[in-house]
Amino acid sequence: MTSHIFAGRAYRNRVHAGRILAEHVERHLSALPAPAAETSVIALPCGGVPVARQVAEHLDAPLDVLPVRTIGVPDQPELAAGAIAYPGVMVTNDEIIGGLGITPDEWDALVRLTRAELERCTRVHRHGRAGIAVRDAHVVVVDDGVSTGATMRAAVGALRRLGAAQVTVAVPVGPPGMSERFGDVDHVICPTLLESFRGACAAYDEFEPITDADIRELLSYAGTR
Repeated sequence: MTSHIFAGRAYRNRVHAGRILAEHVERHLSALPAPAAETSVIALPCGGVPVARQVAEHLDAPLDVLPVRTIGVPDQPELAAGAIAYPGVMVTNDEIIGGLGITPDEWDALVRLTRAELERCTRVHRHGRAGIAVRDAHVVVVDDGVSTGATMRAAVGALRRLGAAQVTVAVPVGPPGMSERFGDVDHVICPTLLESFRGACAAYDEFEPITDADIRELLSYAGTR
């Protein structure tokens, strides 16, 4: 695995972050020792979609969203105890689960809720459109930042199950050592590494919520490829 870490840049918003990230991804792809397989850009919902749209347009590559949801803990939904990604890949953060004393029954209930939301998002975000094929492709999987890494690890596992030949994780911001959290990934690109990490939002001037309607509009690019 090769990690490309560049520290010291903040972003106005996700569009600005996507444009900066796209330049790094392009340089990375051009530096590969042999021609890569067809490149596809896969966004993680919700905040990764506007970032990925910029990357896909810059590379003139297909764009899609990978259904993946964080399993939040009771009263702290932003704290990831795990994540689930289509097609049925689940990762867990046993340290958080054990540290908070989450019982098996409580965990099963959280998983059921997360699966239901994952199915809803799949229907709403793709809006009847079939997902792009990633088998034998070089997939650049994009989010707006990394915190625990659970969501990205589930996404990488799902892409491997779907037959991706290479997987490159590309995020605008993350914590030190994050590449070790992603599992079977080939490359990691991160223009901004925050030594004192307080979440991805710390690198953005604007970090607005992304709605289902926003995602459908951003993914309209996929229909033009």
